[in-house]
Amino acid sequence: MCKVLQVSTSGYYYWLKHPVGIRADKEQELVEQIKQVYEQSKRRYGSPRIAVELKEQGIHVSPA
Repeated sequence: MCKVLQVSTSGYYYWLKHPVGIRADKEQELVEQIKQVYEQSKRRYGSPRIAVELKEQGIHVSPA
């Protein structure tokens, strides 16, 4: 399988044993919250209005 995916066996086993990091987990949670606000606005809000809405909900959004 490693040949097909073009990854080393050691890299595969490292990936298998180490779960997703805290930062990646928090980022994924933020993405889900952004999607939720976007859908609630009937896909009308852009990034500035989504950021304001999240701030009003007490969710800190740091600039990219």
